[in-house]
Formats: sequence, C-alpha cells, structure tokens
Amino acid sequence: MIRFISAAVSALTLAAAPAVAQTTRPQAPVTPPQTSATPASSPTPGSEAWLRLRGESYSVAPEAEQDPAEVAATVRLNAEIAARNEAAERLETEENAAWEAEQARWRAETARIETQRAQWEADTAAAEAARLRYERERAAWEAAAAACRRASGGCIVGPAPKY
Repeated sequence: MIRFISAAVSALTLAAAPAVAQTTRPQAPVTPPQTSATPASSPTPGSEAWLRLRGESYSVAPEAEQDPAEVAATVRLNAEIAARNEAAERLETEENAAWEAEQARWRAETARIETQRAQWEADTAAAEAARLRYERERAAWEAAAAACRRASGGCIVGPAPKY
C-alpha cells in the first residue's frame, strides 16, 4: 500500500512538473533605471571602437613595421594551403570522374543483363510453345493409331512426331 502511494505521488509529480514549470509567479513592478542627463553611447558591434574596447585590432600594419620573416612565413603558409586546396579539388574531380565511369559501366552491364534476361524469357516461351505443339501432335497421332488398331481393317498411320 505504501509503495502504491509513493508511486502514485511520484507519477503525479512527474506529470505536473512541466505545467508547474511553465507558470509564472507574480513579480513586483520593475522601475526603469535612472538615466543620466547624457546617454552613454555604446559602440556598434564590429566597429573599430567596439573592437578597441575588446582589445582587438584588425588593421594592417604599415609596410615599414612588418617583419619580413613573418611576411615570408605567411606567404609560404598561404601557398601551402592553396596547394593543398588545389590537390584536394583535383582529387575530388578525379574521384567524381571515376565514380561517373563506374556508374556508366554499371548501367551498361545492367542493360546487357536485362537484354540477356529478355532473350532468355523469349527462348523459354518459344520452347514452351514448341513443347505444347509436340504434345498436341503426339496426342493426335496416338489417337489416330489407337483408332487404327480398333478398326477391323488395318490402316497406316505415319510415324510419331519427332522434334
């Protein structure tokens, strides 16, 4: 009994939790903050003043202030990145061409197999038609031969059909 009650209370608590979490409690009215006579203007995000407040600067140093070793290292790194990007693009182009060639080979092979299957079906239908024709002709011959045997005078029946 105690287990049932605790299980029921737990289930009700879990079921009611989302509803309780979504209700808002009454709050005291918020008074606007006192403003000074001159409004403090904040810089626009992304502007130079905004970047400076954060200690960032993205302006290029004059040529005279740039370190030649750092410039050479940057140029070398940029060239390496460009070469890797070109190699990756070349590899992607080659892989796409290989994939397209394989797709074309697969489509040709599928078409060849479908043609063979259609030919097999046609050959099978022709063989079945020939078998049925033979069975009809054989049954007709056997009926004619049986009729001759029953007849008082002998009659001549041709040979059994052969295929």
